[in-house]
Amino acid sequence: MLTKSSPISTQSNLFHSELFSQLDVKDPLIQLANTINWTVFDDAFEQHYSQNNGRPSKPIRLMVGLLLLKQLENLSDERVVLQ
Repeated sequence: MLTKSSPISTQSNLFHSELFSQLDVKDPLIQLANTINWTVFDDAFEQHYSQNNGRPSKPIRLMVGLLLLKQLENLSDERVVLQ
């Protein structure tokens, strides 16, 4: 079952500080993530997922982001998980 990628929420939370506000927006990986059109990946890969049965998937944005990180940093699968 396909889990849709959710956009970064700008809604405030009373009990938790927002993670994105704690990150350095000048970091190259954050700038890259902000320039990528993630809906292109959602649209391209959603045909490979069932809409109404099976276990819910991880968001496509997460999988594509991890693959990009793996390739950019030349990491193994295990190192990506640890990072």
